[in-house]
Amino acid sequence: MALKGRTAMRIGALVVGLGVLAWGHFHHPQQSAAPAAPDTATPAAATSARPPAKPQTWQVGAVTLTACQLGQPNSGLSTSAWCAMFPVPENRADPHSRTIRLKLALLRSRAQVASKDMLVFLAGGPGQAATDSAGAIATMLDPLRAHRDVLLLDQRGTGGSNALTCKDSGDATTPGDDDSFDANKMRAAAADCLKQLASHADPRFYTTTVAAQDLEDVRKALGSPQFDLLGVSYGTRMAQQYLMRYPDAVRSVVLDSVVPNSLALGEDFARNLDDALKAQFARCTAEPACKKQFGDPDQTLYQLRDALRANPHEVSFRDPQSYQTVKRVLNENALASVVRMFAYTPATAALLPLSIDAAAHGDVGPLLGQAKILSGDLAELMGSGMQYSVICSEDADLLTPRPQDASTILGTHMVDALKAVCSVWPKGTRPADFHQPLKTDKPVLLLAGEYDPVTPPRYAEEVAKGLPDARVLTLKGQAHSVMSAGCMPQLVQHFVEKLDPKTLDASCLDRLQPTPIFIDFNGATP
Repeated sequence: MALKGRTAMRIGALVVGLGVLAWGHFHHPQQSAAPAAPDTATPAAATSARPPAKPQTWQVGAVTLTACQLGQPNSGLSTSAWCAMFPVPENRADPHSRTIRLKLALLRSRAQVASKDMLVFLAGGPGQAATDSAGAIATMLDPLRAHRDVLLLDQRGTGGSNALTCKDSGDATTPGDDDSFDANKMRAAAADCLKQLASHADPRFYTTTVAAQDLEDVRKALGSPQFDLLGVSYGTRMAQQYLMRYPDAVRSVVLDSVVPNSLALGEDFARNLDDALKAQFARCTAEPACKKQFGDPDQTLYQLRDALRANPHEVSFRDPQSYQTVKRVLNENALASVVRMFAYTPATAALLPLSIDAAAHGDVGPLLGQAKILSGDLAELMGSGMQYSVICSEDADLLTPRPQDASTILGTHMVDALKAVCSVWPKGTRPADFHQPLKTDKPVLLLAGEYDPVTPPRYAEEVAKGLPDARVLTLKGQAHSVMSAGCMPQLVQHFVEKLDPKTLDASCLDRLQPTPIFIDFNGATP
C-alpha cells in the first residue's frame, strides 16, 4: 500500500503529539445569554417595524467582544463565551508584514465585578486550539469563575488563528494504515504541506516565543490584568517562556504535565512510554486474576510487536462509529502509535492488557476500534504544521540518536521522523536562553500523573528545583493531563486564591486510585 501524504505526516504527529486527550471528556452546560426585554408591540408591528437585534457586546479594555458559542469538537455541544478576533503582525520584525488574526474568547465571571487578575488556559499539542477546550475548562475552573474571567487564546497556527492545517490529497487514514517509516516520503509530504501553507502563512513565525509576544499584546489590549497561567503539556512550555519574558504580567502559575525548558521535545518519549507501560502492566502481574487471565502483558506486547515486524499484514475490524467493516495494514509502527494513545488516560490504559491479548490471538477489533475513537481527539494535531514549526525551530537540532531506544515499543521513530520533516521545514529564531531552566519567585503549582507516558513526574521535579515558592503534586493512578482529576479543581481554586503552594492541604488526593484493569469487556474483577 502506498504511503499517502497525511499518513506520512501522521507518523510524526501521533508519535510527537503532546495532545491533551482528557479535555474532550468533559462538558459544561451552556450559559444562556441574558433574556431580551419583553416585546409589547403587536406581532404585525414587530414584523414590519422592529430592526434586527444588535449582537450583544462586551468591552474589555480596548477589545470589543461579541457573545458567541464555542463548539466542542466531535460533538453538538457548545459553551457560551465572548469572542473577538485580534490582529497581530505575522513577522514582528517587519511592521509591513502580513497581518494575521487571532481568535480569543473570554469565559465571563459570575461576579458583578471580576477580580483584576485573569485566568489564562494554555493548550497542549503543539497544535491544539484553546477554544476547543472551552467546555472542559468551563467545568474544571467553575469554582474560580465565581470571581475571575478566563481567557482562551488560540495560539497562532491553531484553531481560529490562521491555522497551519494541511489537507491530504488522498483518502483519510486512521491508525492501523500502512505506517511504515520512509524518510523520503515524509520529506515529500512536508514539502507538499508547505506548498499548501504558502498562500497564507510563513511557518518560520509560528514559534512559542512569537506566540508569547501575541499573548502579551492581548493582555495589554484587555487592560493589562495580571495573569494566572494554567498550562497543560506543551502549554507548560508556553507558560514558562511567557513568564521568563514578562514576569510582571504573571501572578501565579499552574503547570500540568510539565515540559522542562531544558527538554528537546521527543528526545526520551520512547523511554517514557516504556516506563509507563511497564508500571501499568506490573499492576496486572501483581493481581492474581489479571495475571491468570493475561500472564505478562508486557511480554505479550513485545511478542506481538516482533510478529508484526516479521509479518505486517492486512486486518479487518468493525469501525465502532460507522459499524462498517474496515481493512487496514497492521505493522509494528501502527501498534506503537495505538498503544501510545491508549496510555494517555487511566480509563484506556486499563483496557490495554485485554486489548493486547485479544490482538495477539487474532482479534484486533478492540485495539484498533478504540484507537479509531481516540484518533478523533487527535485529528487537529495530525494535520498541524504548527507542531512542526515549533519543534523544528526549538528542538530538532538538539535531538541526538538514542540507540538504547531501538528495542522499545516506540523505537527510534521519534527522532527519525522529526529529523526527516525538519530537514525541509522552515525554521524560526530561538532565543539564546530558550532552554535555560525556569527561575522565578512566583508561586507555582506543578502537577504530574503517576503513569504519564509523555511527561513523567521526574519532569515536574526537575522544573521545581529552581522555584523557591513551588510544590509538586503527583496524582496516584493518573496519566497525562490531571488538572480535572478528583479534587484537583478545588485545589487549583485554593492555590490561585491563596497563593500558598507549600502549605496547600492536598490530602484529598489520597483518595485517587488507578482505574481497575479490565479482565474482560464487562469490567474488572469485583
